[in-house]
Amino acid sequence: MNEGPTNTDFEAIYENYKQQGELQAVQEQSQDAATDGLESIVAVRKNDDGDIIAVKTSSGRELDYVSALNEAKSGALAHVDVFHRYGRDILRSEPDGVKSNNLDQLPPF
Repeated sequence: MNEGPTNTDFEAIYENYKQQGELQAVQEQSQDAATDGLESIVAVRKNDDGDIIAVKTSSGRELDYVSALNEAKSGALAHVDVFHRYGRDILRSEPDGVKSNNLDQLPPF
Protein backbone atom coordinates (compact mmCIF):
# COMPACT_ATOMS: atom_id res chain seq x y z
CA MET A 1 0.00 0.00 0.00
CA ASN A 2 1.39 3.42 -1.00
CA GLU A 3 1.10 5.89 1.83
CA GLY A 4 1.08 9.65 1.17
CA PRO A 5 3.26 12.16 2.97
CA THR A 6 2.91 12.43 6.72
CA ASN A 7 1.89 15.66 8.46
CA THR A 8 5.57 16.19 9.21
CA ASP A 9 6.35 15.92 5.49
CA PHE A 10 3.66 18.51 4.74
CA GLU A 11 5.17 20.91 7.26
CA ALA A 12 8.72 20.38 6.00
CA ILE A 13 7.63 20.84 2.38
CA TYR A 14 5.78 24.05 3.26
CA GLU A 15 8.69 25.44 5.31
CA ASN A 16 11.06 24.75 2.41
CA TYR A 17 8.62 26.51 0.07
CA LYS A 18 8.52 29.59 2.35
CA GLN A 19 12.31 29.72 2.65
CA GLN A 20 12.75 29.50 -1.11
CA GLY A 21 10.20 32.27 -1.55
CA GLU A 22 12.03 34.52 0.91
CA LEU A 23 15.34 33.95 -0.86
CA GLN A 24 13.76 34.69 -4.23
CA ALA A 25 12.14 37.88 -2.90
CA VAL A 26 15.46 39.13 -1.51
CA GLN A 27 17.16 38.46 -4.84
CA GLU A 28 14.40 40.22 -6.76
CA GLN A 29 14.57 43.24 -4.47
CA SER A 30 18.33 43.49 -4.89
CA GLN A 31 17.99 43.31 -8.67
CA ASP A 32 15.14 45.83 -8.72
CA ALA A 33 16.99 48.34 -6.54
CA ALA A 34 20.12 48.04 -8.66
CA THR A 35 18.26 48.64 -11.89
CA ASP A 36 15.80 51.34 -10.85
CA GLY A 37 18.35 53.52 -9.03
CA LEU A 38 15.94 54.29 -6.20
CA GLU A 39 17.00 54.61 -2.60
CA SER A 40 15.63 52.13 -0.11
CA ILE A 41 15.12 52.38 3.62
CA VAL A 42 17.89 50.56 5.50
CA ALA A 43 17.39 51.65 9.13
CA VAL A 44 14.76 53.28 11.34
CA ARG A 45 14.54 55.43 14.44
CA LYS A 46 11.71 54.76 16.87
CA ASN A 47 10.24 56.75 19.73
CA ASP A 48 9.65 55.36 23.22
CA ASP A 49 6.31 53.88 22.09
CA GLY A 50 8.03 51.92 19.29
CA ASP A 51 6.65 54.11 16.51
CA ILE A 52 8.95 54.82 13.57
CA ILE A 53 9.75 58.55 13.60
CA ALA A 54 12.60 58.68 11.06
CA VAL A 55 14.31 56.52 8.45
CA LYS A 56 17.79 56.20 6.98
CA THR A 57 18.12 55.53 3.27
CA SER A 58 20.62 53.42 1.37
CA SER A 59 22.48 56.61 0.39
CA GLY A 60 22.81 57.64 4.06
CA ARG A 61 20.12 60.32 4.10
CA GLU A 62 18.11 60.62 7.32
CA LEU A 63 14.47 61.56 6.75
CA ASP A 64 11.78 62.42 9.27
CA TYR A 65 8.64 60.30 8.95
CA VAL A 66 6.62 62.91 7.03
CA SER A 67 9.44 63.49 4.52
CA ALA A 68 9.75 59.72 4.03
CA LEU A 69 5.99 59.51 3.43
CA ASN A 70 6.17 62.26 0.82
CA GLU A 71 9.14 60.66 -0.96
CA ALA A 72 7.40 57.29 -0.95
CA LYS A 73 4.23 58.85 -2.41
CA SER A 74 6.26 60.43 -5.19
CA GLY A 75 7.93 57.10 -6.00
CA ALA A 76 11.40 58.15 -4.84
CA LEU A 77 11.81 55.29 -2.32
CA ALA A 78 11.96 51.65 -3.37
CA HIS A 79 10.08 48.78 -1.75
CA VAL A 80 7.68 50.82 0.36
CA ASP A 81 3.99 51.61 0.08
CA VAL A 82 1.83 54.32 1.58
CA PHE A 83 -1.68 53.48 2.64
CA HIS A 84 -4.36 55.43 4.48
CA ARG A 85 -5.67 54.14 7.79
CA TYR A 86 -6.70 55.61 11.13
CA GLY A 87 -7.21 58.98 9.43
CA ARG A 88 -3.59 59.31 8.32
CA ASP A 89 -1.07 58.03 5.80
CA ILE A 90 1.12 55.15 6.93
CA LEU A 91 4.45 54.02 5.48
CA ARG A 92 5.06 50.28 5.20
CA SER A 93 7.35 47.92 3.38
CA GLU A 94 5.95 46.21 0.31
CA PRO A 95 4.33 42.92 1.28
CA ASP A 96 6.82 40.46 -0.18
CA GLY A 97 6.89 37.66 2.36
CA VAL A 98 10.32 38.62 3.70
CA LYS A 99 10.08 39.53 7.38
CA SER A 100 13.67 40.73 7.68
CA ASN A 101 13.05 43.74 5.44
CA ASN A 102 9.87 44.90 7.17
CA LEU A 103 10.36 48.45 8.41
CA ASP A 104 9.75 47.35 12.00
CA GLN A 105 12.55 44.76 11.69
CA LEU A 106 15.23 47.09 10.27
CA PRO A 107 18.16 48.06 12.50
CA PRO A 108 18.08 51.32 14.44
CA PHE A 109 20.24 54.31 13.61
